[in-house]
This record gives sequence, C-alpha cells and structure tokens, in this order.
Amino acid sequence: MSQIDAAADMIAQSKKLVVFTGAGLSTESGISDFRSPGGVWSRFDPSEFTFQKFLSSEESRGKYWEFSTSSWVEMAKAKPNPGHKAIAELDSIGKLDCVITQNIDGLHQRSGVPEEKVIELHGTARWVNCLECGQRYPREQIEERIKGGTKVPRYDSCGGIMKPATISFGQAMPEQETRQAEDRASACDLFLVAGSSLVVYPAAQMPIIAKESGAGLIIINLTPTPHDPYADIAIHDKTGPALSQIINRVKASLS
Repeated sequence: MSQIDAAADMIAQSKKLVVFTGAGLSTESGISDFRSPGGVWSRFDPSEFTFQKFLSSEESRGKYWEFSTSSWVEMAKAKPNPGHKAIAELDSIGKLDCVITQNIDGLHQRSGVPEEKVIELHGTARWVNCLECGQRYPREQIEERIKGGTKVPRYDSCGGIMKPATISFGQAMPEQETRQAEDRASACDLFLVAGSSLVVYPAAQMPIIAKESGAGLIIINLTPTPHDPYADIAIHDKTGPALSQIINRVKASLS
C-alpha cells in the first residue's frame, strides 16, 4: 500500500481529525515564506519588527506598517490552492474536527472551512486591533487610510496605536487559541500536519501532544521535519498535490 493510500485509509477510519497547517501550504498560493532560504527574513531583519520595537517609537511603527502593508498586498491577492480546498472537503464530508494553523492569511476560511473551526495560533492579518481599547477593524479599512497617506494608523475614539492582529516576535501567544489548540490536539484520534517544518514552538508541540494522547500522526511536508520519527506516515511532497490525492481516495472509500 502506498503512503497516499495508507493516509487516506487512516482518515477514512478517523472520527476526530485535526489538521495542522504551516507556511508550506500558503507558499503554494504564492505567499512568501518568512523563514526559508530566500524568504522574507532573508530580505528584512526580523529584529526590526519585534513587538517591543513596534511599541518603542513612531518611527519604528512607521517601518512596521510599511513592511506589513507590502506583505498584505501579496496576501490579499492570494487564492486558496488545492491543499486548502482538500482540507475544506474534509469538513464537507464530516471528517474535520478543526484546523490549527500557523498561517495568518485567512485562506482556510476563504476555501470554505467555517470560521469557528479555524484556530489561528499566530493571529490573523485580516484584522487590525487597537492596542489601547481592543477595538478591531477589517484590514481593508485600515489599508485605505494608509493609501490616503496615513503612516501610522490610530483608533479615532481613543487615539490608541493600531497593529495588525498577528503575533510578532516578542509578543505573547494568544492564550485562548493556544489552550484550545492543545485541547483539540489531545482529544483527536488523528493529527494531520500539512506544510509545516515543525520548528517553531509552542506551535510545533501540537503533534507531540496528539501523539502522546494516543492519536495517529500523518506529516505532509516538502522536506523532512524533526517530528518525522514519531509519525505513522511521513510524506515528503507539496501539500496541494498530496492532499488532493488523499481526499479523492477518502471520498472513493466512503462512497
């Protein structure tokens, strides 16, 4: 039996499947990776965009927004790829418990996965928060202000600093989402990793939590990961083609 067939068989038998996704899924939609060779951090110094730096001065906030806007333009143009669509199909056939994602682009929701089934561990670029009062705006509204000449947007009512609702270096992980991800990982019977190198913690701990709780573990990533030795199946391929083949076999086995 091929690895694709074996993965499809595990999914078909699963009652509570959690899918965990990383940058390797988003790059197949044309979104630049941050950490890989040639990625965003090879062109920019990440120390310039820490949360502490953002808070330190208006100049730093201006640099951050210039950088963030250039990234948002790329994300706004991106569309869900076959990998996103395959995961959404897992939900449509009743196999998906939730998606835990390191990605900030919102492509899972745009592919058809219900908002309440997506846990965004590193936040989302789709919204902008006021750090003073917590008010939230759709990203498009704030980008319109920036197009109009605003360098550093502030919330009109309280004057608070506004920042994309993403988790920056030095910023605390979201407590609710992290706890929810840990709970879902420990309660699932199958954990599927798609497009993550599994080197960024605490997110990379989720597959281990699942495995130690008795779940099966499938890893699909273009390159080997540190967690491959723990996996029941490790497939080294692009996520889109692999997931598409797997979901087709799952549907065939259930029909």
